[in-house]
Amino acid sequence: MTEQEPARTSAKGNDVERWKERGVMLRVFVYVFATHAFAGFVWLLFYVGQNAQK
Repeated sequence: MTEQEPARTSAKGNDVERWKERGVMLRVFVYVFATHAFAGFVWLLFYVGQNAQK
């Protein structure tokens, strides 16, 4: 074993952590966007229902 092998392993582990962090951030963005889109849709339903001709 050379001294560089653990460094490569930790660098690879760092890449995996970076990939996981990117995945978490993507999920957070999608969840926040989906929640706001759903809330906007519900708001639109209430707005259309309130202004409908009765």
